[in-house]
Amino acid sequence: MNTISRVWALNLVFLLSLTLVVQAEKAPRKSKKDEVVTLSTNLGEMKLILFDQTPEHKANFLKLAQSGFYDGTTFHRVIQNFMIQGGDPNTKDADPDNDGAGQPDATPIPAEIRPELQHKFGAVAAARQGDYVNPTRASSASQFYVVQNHQGTKHLDGAYTVFGQVISGLDVIDKIAAQPTGPRDRPITDVKMTVKVDKLKKKKITELYGYQY
Repeated sequence: MNTISRVWALNLVFLLSLTLVVQAEKAPRKSKKDEVVTLSTNLGEMKLILFDQTPEHKANFLKLAQSGFYDGTTFHRVIQNFMIQGGDPNTKDADPDNDGAGQPDATPIPAEIRPELQHKFGAVAAARQGDYVNPTRASSASQFYVVQNHQGTKHLDGAYTVFGQVISGLDVIDKIAAQPTGPRDRPITDVKMTVKVDKLKKKKITELYGYQY
């Protein structure tokens, strides 16, 4: 190899090395921390983890939770052996007839349906309008439900966005689902919630709640 060839070879190696460094710098670093959402009710508290695989749903829920949006809302629809649903701002007022109809003009969240995120016991998923008016299966801007059936609700897989999981307080889901209900599966006694967000090291979350990343 002559001198010119060696220079070109060295330049090529340098450029390749520089490219790799730049790509490494651009690659997002995985955080060692995560948010734990604590959802408190008069029947106990649940702790949730929200999935990175559904970034828009995670960001939206955290924004609402941190702003106090959910505080004072209720679980307005509960069905034993199925799920408990909440997150409607209409449930803060004194009119039970408008529960579940809140934010009709709010911008929905694009669906983030992932096959690996399934409707198992304690899964947190986004409520939405039916396919006949919502063929893209976009999610409600705030309403969500938690799967209470201990065998899961597999018939909903692929149709609704699952974006989180209850990692502590699964018994509270059962307590809420067991409440006596009136018309439209609304609990006769309000089950109000307050929601807060704490950021912890993932290692600590695993130690406290057994959740594996």
